[in-house]
Amino acid sequence: MMRRMSDPTTQDAMHQQPTISLDWPHRVRFTRDAFAPANPALAEVLTADPAAPGRLLVAVDQGVVEARPDLQRDIERYLDHHRTAGRALPQTAGFRAVPPGEPCKNDLSNLEAFLGAIDQARLCRHSVILVIGGGAVLDMVGFAAAIAHRGVRLVRMPTTTLAQGDSGVGVKNSVNMFGKKNFLGTFAVPWAVINDLSLLESLDDREWRSGFSEAVKVALLKDAGLYRLIASHADQLARRDVPFADGILRRSAWLHLNHIAHGGDPFEQTTARPLDFGHWSAHKLEQITGFAVKHGEAVAMGLGLDITYCELKGMLAPETARGIRDTLTAIGFELWHPAMGDADTLLAGLEEFREHLGGRLTITLIEGVGRPVDVHTIDRGTMAAALGRLRGAYAGVVQ
Repeated sequence: MMRRMSDPTTQDAMHQQPTISLDWPHRVRFTRDAFAPANPALAEVLTADPAAPGRLLVAVDQGVVEARPDLQRDIERYLDHHRTAGRALPQTAGFRAVPPGEPCKNDLSNLEAFLGAIDQARLCRHSVILVIGGGAVLDMVGFAAAIAHRGVRLVRMPTTTLAQGDSGVGVKNSVNMFGKKNFLGTFAVPWAVINDLSLLESLDDREWRSGFSEAVKVALLKDAGLYRLIASHADQLARRDVPFADGILRRSAWLHLNHIAHGGDPFEQTTARPLDFGHWSAHKLEQITGFAVKHGEAVAMGLGLDITYCELKGMLAPETARGIRDTLTAIGFELWHPAMGDADTLLAGLEEFREHLGGRLTITLIEGVGRPVDVHTIDRGTMAAALGRLRGAYAGVVQ
């Protein structure tokens, strides 16, 4: 007797919940002098299927172009060397400079222009975009790569301490809209990340220190030993001790990467966002200053504010809070900006932060070094008092 097949449109079938499970390799490599022909790191991640090698579009932060005028030549020589050595690399389809800094994310014409470049270069899903630049450029180019053909392979080469230690190893891509940071965006795991530590050597002091606020942040959340190391050697970061800074950036990147890969919520589907400790006010501060305050600087101020709030709420010992603030200022950060004087405007960042993630408000604070805690309400009076304390201690302090 023939058994009748079940009708897939029956009520029972329509209520089934299949699970989609995917494994995404997340290749992150630390190296030096990535464009030296003897260095195989970049060539290894660019090596393609010989039967369908695709094409390669190189996007470079205009600031990097100006700092390294021979960069295109060096890349071409590198690719030629490895092709001659027998590697199947994608065909070079062009080089394109991208406006630097946060303005490239604020003006959607930059996104449209880069999507046009992807089209003109005839890239496909087996093609690669190699983007070299700071975090904002990685964000904008990464967003374009994620939405073109529903995903073109992206290889990131971050050129700032901030991007190498944090954002460049993440899975987010975004642009700003409606005056809100990262309003448009996607989650897309990059094909690879190459952290070339030698690219940091041309940074000015302001850009150099910016990434270390994120290192302090992740250490306060996840690695008390790293925090103690930073706190006891903050002067070495301030004076640009390269070997010491390299180690801090590597550890910061690994902690961020490990949280994304193993924290249980890589695409932020829940209400908690622990790696955004200190960020609710940082994002608002960037916005209300027209991004004159850089992200790393805003994070340092946001950490100072939240640490002081924890102290006033009795969550954090005064000596611990003071030590964290002293560590940030020893690295070279300021903990006060005149825009923080408008408490009502700054505190509006709480609702924007909640709205961006969705669900109920969830702010990560700490009860001690390495002891994060999520809270769902903020006492605005105490937060205003924390602002007042920072203003009294740090307004007029020039680093």
